[in-house]
This record gives sequence, structure tokens and C-alpha cells, in this order.
Amino acid sequence: MAVPKRKTSKARRDKRRSNSWKLSLPGVVECPQCHEPKLAHRLCKACGYYDGRQVLGKTQEEKA
Repeated sequence: MAVPKRKTSKARRDKRRSNSWKLSLPGVVECPQCHEPKLAHRLCKACGYYDGRQVLGKTQEEKA
């Protein structure tokens, strides 16, 4: 049975584990209607469109 000859140091152990905790960037795409950046597969907060149709109406602030 294989047994480690020396104790693995904390620095060496943590260097090996460092890549498993990296965060990935969210999928940011351009809205086809207003060309603002938005998260993929989500409603555009700027214009209210999703999948080519308006889902969210304009707010009172934008009308005034």
C-alpha cells in the first residue's frame, strides 16, 4: 500500500485546490432590441423585451 513519505504542506495543498473555487462570469449578451448588455435567457431590464416580444410595460417614470 502506498503511503506518503512526507506531510504535504498547507501551501502545497492549497495551491492544488486553488482552481476549484474560481467563479465563472455570467453569460452577458447584447439585447437585440435596444443593444444594451443583459443576462442570457432573461428579460432585458432596459427595454422589457424577451424573445422578441415585450413582456414588461413601460413604468410611470418613463411615460412622464
